[in-house]
Amino acid sequence: MKIKLLYVVLDGAADGLKAPKRTLEEAHKPAIDSLAKNSLCGALYTIGKGIAPESDMAVMSLLGYDPFKYYTGRGVIEAIGSGMDFKNGWVAFRANFATIDVRTRRLIDRRVKRSLTSEEAKELAKAIDNMKLSNGGLARFKATIGHRGVLILKHEKKLSANVSNSDPAYERRGYLSVAKKDFEPYLQEVKPLDSSEEALMTAKMANEFIKKAIEILDKHPINEKRRKRGLLPANAVLIRDASDKIPPVKPLKQIYNISMASIVEMPVERGLARIFGLDDIRVNVEGVSREELLTKEADLALKALENHDAIYVHLKGPDEPGHDGDLEGKIKAVEEIDKYFFKRVLNKVDMENVLFLVTSDHATPWYLRSHSDDPVPLMLSHPKLTETHSSFSEKECYKGSLGIIEGAYKLLPKVLELINNIDK
Repeated sequence: MKIKLLYVVLDGAADGLKAPKRTLEEAHKPAIDSLAKNSLCGALYTIGKGIAPESDMAVMSLLGYDPFKYYTGRGVIEAIGSGMDFKNGWVAFRANFATIDVRTRRLIDRRVKRSLTSEEAKELAKAIDNMKLSNGGLARFKATIGHRGVLILKHEKKLSANVSNSDPAYERRGYLSVAKKDFEPYLQEVKPLDSSEEALMTAKMANEFIKKAIEILDKHPINEKRRKRGLLPANAVLIRDASDKIPPVKPLKQIYNISMASIVEMPVERGLARIFGLDDIRVNVEGVSREELLTKEADLALKALENHDAIYVHLKGPDEPGHDGDLEGKIKAVEEIDKYFFKRVLNKVDMENVLFLVTSDHATPWYLRSHSDDPVPLMLSHPKLTETHSSFSEKECYKGSLGIIEGAYKLLPKVLELINNIDK
């Protein structure tokens, strides 16, 4: 493949046409917008119409795998992405430190007000990792980034992921956890969702871990220091998105006969990249500014293009301010991506030899503070593509000749076919 693919996902950057103001239209992003001058544009439902995607299913789809066929829950993806060993029959959960009233189990903050440092989280994790459970089981816990973590329950007998969440904000539906519009702010008991011995045992082990973790964490020196500084203690663990098997997929290279690398920031995207057999190019996200991180990601992408057919780059910036209802924060995040990633790449890359694919994994409208089912803008750019747009935005992309694509897993084979046609 002579023409390389640079596949860039702006996490949560879209807001949807219903938004009073849209980040991609308000942001000053000359580098990204310059790509629209020679492009094909459209809109993309990453999962399907009417579905507000979570990042894991969305990225699975963006990388060419139908999530309705292959998705087995987020827990295992997070576990593999964080470097933990996992085998089918164990159960992995997505986890995060939270603040509760220990006496009543009332939830004070689901994410410790996002104030927990990764260093603090790692110290807390040591205290609850390798926990022996009363039925002969074992709980392994690992902190990842900030308040986030992963719990794996192990037993010599097979366990089942068909259990409920302890996080009251999310309801379990099959392999998915769906955000509730309203919920009682109390830590929930994990319950089996069927009558099998495996589900009953998994729920019992999860509840024992949660109870013991509260007892250990509430009195931990890290939390005593936080209280003295006027900060919330990270004195509980919320778990959700149980998974008991690795997605049964063929490596992407076998399917499409291309070599592909990934540059991602979070364990969930890293887990999917590893499961799909991409070359995982690590970038340090801890203790660096957004300028430093994005500059490094740009340089890594340029280097990786030298010996790979395609590079998948997942940039996190815009999603978090979207969840916080912060339009200005979303705008700033997109402008930083434009200035420090795209400008640097465009100044150094041979445009004739690279096709850019730019999109989002989902919309995170700032006025909703959550993911939505809006289609996201999609742009393919190369000098030999003749459609002209003024910018990369919902308003412009929705006019494009690609139309509306339902199911992002259909996209990658079409893009590779387009590249082959341009190559001829």
